[in-house]
Amino acid sequence: MTDIYRIHVTLKYAAPPIWRRIEVPADIRLGRLHRILQTVMGWTDSHLHAFRAGDVTYGVPDPDFPDATRAERNVRLDKIAAPGDTFIYEYDFGDGWEHELKIEKVLPADYTIHYPRCIAGERACPPEDCGGPPGYEDLLAALGDPAHPEHEAMHDWAGPGFDPERFDLAEVNRLLWRLR
Repeated sequence: MTDIYRIHVTLKYAAPPIWRRIEVPADIRLGRLHRILQTVMGWTDSHLHAFRAGDVTYGVPDPDFPDATRAERNVRLDKIAAPGDTFIYEYDFGDGWEHELKIEKVLPADYTIHYPRCIAGERACPPEDCGGPPGYEDLLAALGDPAHPEHEAMHDWAGPGFDPERFDLAEVNRLLWRLR
């Protein structure tokens, strides 16, 4: 088995901070890393995404919208990032959710551990289509103030089970296990 990258994932511009710490094989392909990030963050993979490492963008090229995006499918993580490096994963270009990924360290693979895995995190992922960081701030303000004119509407929209402070590590790892 290859070495393991420990990666700190931070959802940029979110206050209070929303983050995850994950461990993945260093030679993982970016397409698979995308699915892992969707799972650990709590997104639903309903929008486009891209990875930006230096001046290069990787994603799923669209022939109807030609640009400089390189196909992510066969690109290995260890070919674009090394320990100490940071790069960006953007999800939902309309809302502009940018995640900073920092390769914290390289670990030897432990054959008793199932990878990928999430080892820590804080706070729930914002709901899909809430308007990016500014929209999420507005949503939190409305949810946190029963006197807010949008409180009930936002509570109904976000769903009764939405708790911005909730992060369930065991559930995330259960979902990662099912990605196999």
